[in-house]
Amino acid sequence: MSRRGLADLHIHTTYSDGWPTPRDVVDHAAAETALDVIAITDHDTIEGALRAAEYAARTAALRVVIGEEVSSRQGHILGLFLTNRIRPGLTAAHTVDLIHAQGGVAIAAHPFWRTQRLTRRRRRRVVHGVGYLAGELEFDAIEVENSTPGMALPNLLARRLAEATGITQVGGSDGHILDAIGRGATSFPGTTPRALMTALLNGRTRPEKRRYTSLGLVRYMAWGLLHERPRELAAAQ
Repeated sequence: MSRRGLADLHIHTTYSDGWPTPRDVVDHAAAETALDVIAITDHDTIEGALRAAEYAARTAALRVVIGEEVSSRQGHILGLFLTNRIRPGLTAAHTVDLIHAQGGVAIAAHPFWRTQRLTRRRRRRVVHGVGYLAGELEFDAIEVENSTPGMALPNLLARRLAEATGITQVGGSDGHILDAIGRGATSFPGTTPRALMTALLNGRTRPEKRRYTSLGLVRYMAWGLLHERPRELAAAQ
């Protein structure tokens, strides 16, 4: 019987609003975590994921899934196993359809989280999950374990929705700093990207979490001061 692998399905790099480069993410995940697979899911681009996958294929034992955190009109959606970028600004339903058209996996990211974040032009914009649409649209999974500090209530609401609907449950770090990578994760039978996809589509995943170190929390606070309001607008839509 093959061992259960571990994947972080939600990681950001300098290609969106993360601090580490794609190379930094791969090196850290390979050397400092027990992860077998990582998904780079920068906001509205797959360029960072492509760079990470190319680098990992040459240097690391772990493998990289090409992903994107798509800004749909109704909230953020993770597309995994993509070959092309999904355009932001479409409806959530259309976004899910386009992910599936590529043979990808559509995941409702932090469905009950809502906050404000600075854009690259230093403007405030509201960012949020899709809320109860996570249980109404054709999502393959719901992210119920997001390791961003302060996500306890949104995670609980997401888990209850997944349990009520029977949708596959997954975890991801939503990591924007190296310390976050692997803090939220997904275990699955096998250790390869192909095995991960099979587990996602067949409901054989299990969300996992690990505590931050004190230094990791301080670093996340420093990142948050640059990108988010001190207080979230609301836990749920």
